[in-house]
Amino acid sequence: MHIAFITAGGAGMFCGSCMQDNTLARSLQQAGLDVTLVPTYTPIRVDEYNVSDERVFLGGINVYLDSALPGWSRLPGFLKSWLDRPEILRRLAKRSSSTDATQLGWLTVDMLRGVKGPQRKEIRQLVSWLTSDLQPDVILFSNALLSGIVPTLREQFSGPIVCLLQGDDIFLEALPDRWQTPSIDLVRENCGHFDRLWTHSRYYADYLSSLVGLEPKQFDQIPLSLDCDLPKVTASQTSRGQVIGYFARICPDKGADHFLHAAQQLAHKDNSLQFRIAGYLLELHEEWFRTNLKQAQETIGEDRLQWVGSPATRDDKFAYLKSLDLLCVPTRYHEPKGLFVLEAALSGVPALVPNHGAFPELISGLGNGRTYHADSTDALNNTAMEMLTERTDEQSAQLRSAVTASHSMDITGPRIGQMLARLLEPS
Repeated sequence: MHIAFITAGGAGMFCGSCMQDNTLARSLQQAGLDVTLVPTYTPIRVDEYNVSDERVFLGGINVYLDSALPGWSRLPGFLKSWLDRPEILRRLAKRSSSTDATQLGWLTVDMLRGVKGPQRKEIRQLVSWLTSDLQPDVILFSNALLSGIVPTLREQFSGPIVCLLQGDDIFLEALPDRWQTPSIDLVRENCGHFDRLWTHSRYYADYLSSLVGLEPKQFDQIPLSLDCDLPKVTASQTSRGQVIGYFARICPDKGADHFLHAAQQLAHKDNSLQFRIAGYLLELHEEWFRTNLKQAQETIGEDRLQWVGSPATRDDKFAYLKSLDLLCVPTRYHEPKGLFVLEAALSGVPALVPNHGAFPELISGLGNGRTYHADSTDALNNTAMEMLTERTDEQSAQLRSAVTASHSMDITGPRIGQMLARLLEPS
């Protein structure tokens, strides 16, 4: 079985969906399936072995200019194609991480209109390449914001088409009202062309059914995939006390400021506690974060609250996670995945997360870690102190075992491959 997996680059940043797409593609390849991971907009950035195709379709620069500049979409291909080169896209993505939904409503609607919008040439090019050159058995899309392609693809491709939904809501809900309603309407219409819709949690299937108006019977749930072959790293031994850490994107949605506020309160409860915060920081949120960090460090002390930055490699990431005694990510956003909970568990570190989104399912599946009432700072602080007291080596071993048993690539690849194979069976 040959699977074409269409993913969306994250404009040069570490993106949880890109990274999960890459790991899922690897797990299917490890299960013996032929998978082509096709990036759109920009090349993907991951901290593990990258299996994505070098060619980028729907290059982000041309997609933007198609909508922004009248007449650009009508230019001959040879005048535009150089802007789709991966090295050009990478270079420009470093300068502009423009994934801000509040500024891109018009472009979102254009893309969801498919060939009725100004990106028709780029969409037809991708459809032609998929159906004439690649000729897969199954096509898997990594988000519904790419669904404008699917009505045209359906005209030329008779095989199963599946969409993996894993964060579309955060973009749709951030759109200005003028663009939000037409975008949701187009997503609903386009999703009617998919054979199945996949999510990583029951919560997200129910939530999207309500938000977009999709039928619950369209959904299946697949497990998150994780490379459980950990690098040989050891935890830092420089800390004088137990360490509570944050690891997620540094932004309001992920609750980095909530973590810093909780750290100030917890520091007064136990003067031996240490705090560390790490994650990818967009320029958009840098001033906001630096202000919150400075205030917290003035209260706690820079020696007790460390800003670690964004781990550049997989080894760096797991070295950081292993240095923690507790992971705490107090998100505002109701996470559809929560991959960082599994990465911490693989490192033997329990997680404390709000009782919303996919978190209750993840914590229940691991059999360890805790959730707290999202609106209660006291609940966060008290539960954190309890968890530090309860921490044992047996708990760490149990967490690692639970992740390996349910989320390792050699488990998830065959399971998801079988789900795809069933779609090819005669009805």
